[in-house]
Amino acid sequence: MTYLKNFRISMTLTPIELKDLQSAIADRIYLQVSSWHLYLGDAGLDEELAIECNAYLDQGASVAARRALESVQVALGGGNTRLPLARLIPNAQLFDLEEILDTYCR
Repeated sequence: MTYLKNFRISMTLTPIELKDLQSAIADRIYLQVSSWHLYLGDAGLDEELAIECNAYLDQGASVAARRALESVQVALGGGNTRLPLARLIPNAQLFDLEEILDTYCR
């Protein structure tokens, strides 16, 4: 995995489960700029978010979603500005991410 060396990893999920989580995030979660929606799989942010979510799953779906979205930094303007992914995700998408994570919380 590309981001393993840069992020804390909790071994909550198996590699197969982590890949399934990444796929769910890629296909369902998007960031929004004006009226434009960019799915995280297309933006290349799905793996990073899945890894961050995995690190917080033991705290519950709601906390994991919020903390992971704050942890993932998105470079804008060629890297001149970085924002937490949480600032680019509409509230409805936060709830969708919580719903996805709920199935992985034990």
